[in-house]
Parts: sequence; C-alpha cells; structure tokens
Amino acid sequence: TSDVPIIMLTARDDEVDRVLGLEMGADDYVTKPFSPRELVARVRAILRRAEGPKPTGAAVHTMGAVEVDTGRREARLNGVPVALATREFDLLQYLAEHQGLALSRRQLLDGVWGADWIGDDRTVDVHVRQLRKKFGDLLSLDTVWGVGYRMG
Repeated sequence: TSDVPIIMLTARDDEVDRVLGLEMGADDYVTKPFSPRELVARVRAILRRAEGPKPTGAAVHTMGAVEVDTGRREARLNGVPVALATREFDLLQYLAEHQGLALSRRQLLDGVWGADWIGDDRTVDVHVRQLRKKFGDLLSLDTVWGVGYRMG
C-alpha cells in the first residue's frame, strides 16, 4: 500500500463501477463531466486528510513575563490571562514557536493564515500592533527592518 491519495477520474458512472473503484483503493471517484472547481476542492480535501491531524505538541513558551500555553490556547502576562482574538493568539503562538528567528510577513501569513490566504500582507502589522498594545513593553517582539518580525 501507498500513502499517495488516488482520485479516479472516469466516464463510468454506474454504482457498481464507483463501488468497485473505491473498494480497489481509490480515495475518491469523480465521473465526467465534472466541474474543475469541484475537482480542485476534492483534491484539496484529500490532501488535508492525507496530512492527518496536526501534532498537538502542547507546550508552554515563556518569554519573560509572557507565557503562551498552546495546549490551553491561553496567553498570560505575569500569570494573568490576556484576552486575545483567535488570529492574535495564533500569531503569538507561531512567533513563540520560532523564537529568535526573523520572520517575513509572507512567512507569518503562510504559517498563521495558511499558504493559500490572499490579501494584504499588512494585516500582519495590524495584528502585531494589537499584540504590542495588549502586552506592552513586556512582549519582546522586535521589528526587523526590511524583513519582518522577531520574537525574543
């Protein structure tokens, strides 16, 4: 057996053909005519399933007075929970997991919003500004001019 996902693309649309194709090991069965958008959506869905669940790797990242508890999805400042929006927490967690590295806006967008996210890369700046506002000077989040941001 292989871990490579298989999509059968065929003109045969009888139930017996579909069942046989799936029983032979296909992950999906698409019959002609088909919508290209539907095919792309099916490929993406199969690739998501093939990746499997992301490892939980629950950890607590400590950066001075700031703690990021990935298992509880909680950020704390001097032990007191700080209310964060979902993307704010995701960004803080990503930065904490990559402490010391200068990360570009594109790397942050890919890591937090997803590689297929389309929009203005300045959205990272807005979220960084919100994090700085909520944590103040106790959050060691530096701007690396010409690159992006670095935690710690």
